[in-house]
Amino acid sequence: MPLHNAKFSAFGSHAPAKIVNNYDLEKIVETSDEWIRTRTGMFERHYCTPEEAASDIATIAATNAIEASRVKYKDIDLIITGTVTGDHPFPSTACIIQKKLGLKSIPAFDISAGCTGFVYALDMAKNYVENGTAQNVLVVGVDILTKITNWTDRNTCVLFGDGAGATVVSRAKRSDVSRIIDSLIYADGSQSELLFQAAGGSRMPASHETVDQNLHTVYMEGNRIFKNAIRSMFASTDELLKRNKLEAADVDWVIPHQANLRIIEGLADKLRVPMSKVIVNIEKFGNTSSATIPLALDEAIRSKKVRRGDIILLTSFGAGLTWGSILARY
Repeated sequence: MPLHNAKFSAFGSHAPAKIVNNYDLEKIVETSDEWIRTRTGMFERHYCTPEEAASDIATIAATNAIEASRVKYKDIDLIITGTVTGDHPFPSTACIIQKKLGLKSIPAFDISAGCTGFVYALDMAKNYVENGTAQNVLVVGVDILTKITNWTDRNTCVLFGDGAGATVVSRAKRSDVSRIIDSLIYADGSQSELLFQAAGGSRMPASHETVDQNLHTVYMEGNRIFKNAIRSMFASTDELLKRNKLEAADVDWVIPHQANLRIIEGLADKLRVPMSKVIVNIEKFGNTSSATIPLALDEAIRSKKVRRGDIILLTSFGAGLTWGSILARY
C-alpha cells in the first residue's frame, strides 16, 4: 500500500503561434486536404520557429500548470520531462526548464518513450509522491517533431505538430476527491524498428551522408503502427479497468494520444465507449507526440468539459514500442 495518494493539482499547455493547415501542406508536398482529413482527421497543426526549442515552449506550459495549481515554485521537488526532441542530446531538457523556472537543487531528468513519454513520466511521478520521496512533481510532455520531419515523405510529414503540456502531480489530502487511481506502462523493444530516428546517436553519428539521406528524420511503418497502437492501448486500458473493478462505462472521459483519428475511433470501438466521451483535438494540433494528452486535457479542463471529480482514462502508444495508461479521478 502506498504511503500517500497522488493527484493532479492542475494542467497547463502551450502551442507555438504559427499555424499550418492542410492547404499550406498542399504547396509543400503532393497531398490534399481531403487525403489528410480522411486518413488522419487533421486540419491544422502548430509549428515552432527555427529559433524556438523544446524548453522554450515547455517552460510556458510548465508555468501555466504551476500558476493554475497554486503550488509555490519553491515547493516543486522534482521535474520529469517526456521528450524525444530536446534542446540538446545533453543536458536534459528538464534541467534547462529548471533553470528557466529559477529552481535549484532539485532532481530533473528526461524520459525517452516517444509519444508515451508523458504517460511514462506520470507513472514515475505518481510513484515518487506515493512513496513519500516527493510532494510536488512537475511533469512535462514536449516535442518539436517538425524539426525531425522528412518533408519528402507525404505519409508522415502531414502528421506532426509542435506543442507542450504539463501538470503538477501532488500529494493528496484525505479530504481531496482527486486521486491518481492506478497506472500501467509497457514496452516491446523487439519492434523498435517500426518507428525510429536512425541517425544522430552512437549507432550512426551525424555525417554528410546521414544528412543527405534524411536519416535524422522520423521513419514509421504506418500500417503496422496503426494495428499495434489500437491493440496495445486497449490492452493496457482494459487491464487497468479490470484490476480496479471498473467498466469502461464508469469512465467519464477517455483522453487518448492524438496520433490519428481512425486509431482513436478504433480504440473507442473496442472499449465500447461513445466518441462523445472521448476528448479529441487532433484537428487543431495534429500529432505533438508526448504533448498530445496534456494539451487535450488542459483544453478540456479550461473549457469546463472535464471537471473535478470526473474519472478520466489517459492512454498512449509510441516509439520503443511503448504504451501505457493512467486511471484517475480528476
